[in-house]
Amino acid sequence: MGKTRDEVMPRVADSRDRWTRKFNFALAETLYWSGQILFTLFIIGILLSVFRMIAMAVLASIQKRKEQSENKTTFPAFLLGPQNKLPLVSIVVPAYNEELNSVRTINSLLAQDYPALEIIFVDDGSRDETYSKVHETFKDNPKVFVYTKINGGKASALNFGIQKSNADYVVCIDADTQLKSDAVSLLMKKFDEENVAAVAGNVKVGNEVNMITRWQSIEYITSQNFDRRAFDLLNCITVVPGAIGAFRKDAILIAGGFTTDTLAEDCDVTMRLLRNGYIVRNCTAAISYTEAPETFRQFLKQRFRWSFGVMQCFWKHRDTLFNKKYKNFGMIAMPNILIFQILLPILAPLADIILVISLLAASFGIVVASIPHIILYYFIFTLVDIAGAALAFAYEKENHLKLIWMLPQRLIYRQMMYYILIKSFNKAIKGELQGWGALKRTGRVKEVTLNA
Repeated sequence: MGKTRDEVMPRVADSRDRWTRKFNFALAETLYWSGQILFTLFIIGILLSVFRMIAMAVLASIQKRKEQSENKTTFPAFLLGPQNKLPLVSIVVPAYNEELNSVRTINSLLAQDYPALEIIFVDDGSRDETYSKVHETFKDNPKVFVYTKINGGKASALNFGIQKSNADYVVCIDADTQLKSDAVSLLMKKFDEENVAAVAGNVKVGNEVNMITRWQSIEYITSQNFDRRAFDLLNCITVVPGAIGAFRKDAILIAGGFTTDTLAEDCDVTMRLLRNGYIVRNCTAAISYTEAPETFRQFLKQRFRWSFGVMQCFWKHRDTLFNKKYKNFGMIAMPNILIFQILLPILAPLADIILVISLLAASFGIVVASIPHIILYYFIFTLVDIAGAALAFAYEKENHLKLIWMLPQRLIYRQMMYYILIKSFNKAIKGELQGWGALKRTGRVKEVTLNA
């Protein structure tokens, strides 16, 4: 080049510019490593999410084939007593301010085709006309027992109802829930051996009246129900949903009943059953329709409680994490909660932020080597996500046209879930408590779904 070494590599400036040079170097170094760390986290998050979705799809497919091969149409001999008599089942319905739904819910329960059942309705100190309406409507029905008690929360109402039960098996549902007529029979057929302590039913949204309820319907199908089907194969279902779940009464009592030290009593009791070595099953054919929150405010209130409750349950049972003593519960289910329900969702906004920044940089003509890779990985993640959702819809025999709502769901709904999780995590770190809260009901769960 015809240049001397000093011309190509000029000497460092004197000490007067030392701090400026150090600051510029530190700034450049920070920006470089921050970018590298964010990109690495982005790749790790995408790969873990894709791996999980594929694993869930494989497990769910195996479980579905297993269920089809069993194809149980009769009650297992284990259940039957003398003269092939089916055991009595108590349906426990806790309620607080549910005057809009309670009577209709009990009517749906009386339409069950299971022959030996009683309904135990527990009013948990409602401030409206819940107790008086239910009592007046069913006071002459020998199958319905209506009680009221001082408000103590859902867990205390469930325990109260279980204590009043005359049965060896109890089905717990929410007061806003309606069951298909064969739901209890299908749940009971899963109790085919002595060590089965609980059976989770299939919860669907029964009031798809606006965007927020449609998004929740998609989430129930593609996440909650699909995951439960997959984990059934490994006996590590961590939540028998409060909207529909069947239990062996003695197993619940041995595990300590429903507790009030978390806001997710259904998750906590399921975890305690697994800790005690019981089997928890899933029954996708036993369908219930629940009333989902219809406004963003009600939705946020419900999900704050759910998210905070799961964190409480995880912390309460943290000793099982990676503990071989608890088999798949400790080795798979608990790590799944830690990674995919707590850590990754907190970091997940980075994926969206990095994608947006990359697209903006490309639109302004800024050349960044990693942009094509970021877009490619995000595209692959989205494709796998949609494929998993489509498979879940196929298993649930749902209308695939509903999947179109996933597009706005990813842009808005997911951001709300990030906000909920981060706020719950912040409360947990600071040691604050999240209140239970009462949701405002509309009573718009369609009755026609009972015969769908």
